[in-house]
Amino acid sequence: MKTLFLLVASLLSIDTGVHAQLRAVVPQQMPAAADGFGSPGLDAGDYVYVSGQGPRRQDGNVPTNFADQVRQSLQNLRSVIEAAGLTMDHVVYVQVYLEDMNHYGELNKVFADYFAKNPPARAVLGVSRLPVSPVQINAVAVRDLAGRRPVNPPTVKPDKAYSPGMLTHDRLFVSTMLGSDPSSGKVPEDPAAQVDVALDGLKSVVEAAGLKLSNMVFVNPYLTREVPMQVMNERYARRFEFGNTPARATIEVSSLPEGVHIAYTGVAVRDLSQRRAVRPKNMPPSPTASPCVFAGNTLYCSAKSGFIPGPNGGIYASTTSQQVRQTMRNLLDNLEEADMKFDQVISTTVYLDDLSELPEFEKVYKQYFKGIPPAQTTVQQVESVERKSDEEGEYPTLEQVSLIAVRK
Repeated sequence: MKTLFLLVASLLSIDTGVHAQLRAVVPQQMPAAADGFGSPGLDAGDYVYVSGQGPRRQDGNVPTNFADQVRQSLQNLRSVIEAAGLTMDHVVYVQVYLEDMNHYGELNKVFADYFAKNPPARAVLGVSRLPVSPVQINAVAVRDLAGRRPVNPPTVKPDKAYSPGMLTHDRLFVSTMLGSDPSSGKVPEDPAAQVDVALDGLKSVVEAAGLKLSNMVFVNPYLTREVPMQVMNERYARRFEFGNTPARATIEVSSLPEGVHIAYTGVAVRDLSQRRAVRPKNMPPSPTASPCVFAGNTLYCSAKSGFIPGPNGGIYASTTSQQVRQTMRNLLDNLEEADMKFDQVISTTVYLDDLSELPEFEKVYKQYFKGIPPAQTTVQQVESVERKSDEEGEYPTLEQVSLIAVRK
């Protein structure tokens, strides 16, 4: 099966059009069982995107010690990076998902050893469930090391495990900026103050790189239930130009590092002339999120769900498979507005209400990718909701998908 995948990936990579520029990255040594439909990695030219890597060894076993589980996840990530002809020095951003945030300190020790010099920007999120317990790590690597430089604003406490920001020749990747006082680590009692502190941290990294918040193309607000969504949105909207906000995936998570309840991470483009927001004509401008934003030839798209847009919009499908069809339709609307297609998608993040429904989700999802599958990370970020409709006949969100695409 692995040989067949390698053959298909090779044939697709020399196809005409888009696929002449995209290449699936498949290491020779892979864990015995794959964790999803996506390619292990996808080489998009300037950047390589690595799917979420868990702690499974090649023989299918998982180490029993947490530190060894993190090392194995990083080793699996390294195998993809090296198959793309790069080294771990090329990694500029990693996203770490933990089922138990109590391991955060131990995670940092492993990262500090693994990335001894100029570590990448990093986000760490506490989630309810992962494909392989208890950790999953994905990554972005830049092919050209020219311009790769860590950003360390004086307002952010230094940490050997990650860099607050990482510059490349054309972008800035920002680590999760936490909603706590940067000097004392204290979390303000007022949720609005927590949001402001986190946004101030995001701003400090961006400005230390010589940029402004207007250079942001994508932002991930991560919050726990202690921060009301309306409070977060109101404070967030003050920081960006109405109708020209970054693309955004707002995700409720189970926990965040150091006991905070709100954190922000994101990507900015260095040359503002390379930034362009994309909005389908049937969507009104938003104070909090643009549907998609270009950073040069890379399109960052907001997370979408099975929400049916319009004056009587809502989620009226009761199952994951039904909702994902509408989600993919919503994503396609954004891609088509950018004159792009699903075969130009290079990376997706999938958020499921119930991870056991991943086969049901992927049965529909993979129908939209006829060529090289994008890199993919899948998590269940919080406990499953009760699946009942409200008085209006609307159902809770059972899945969300955000994506990155490249025009080649």
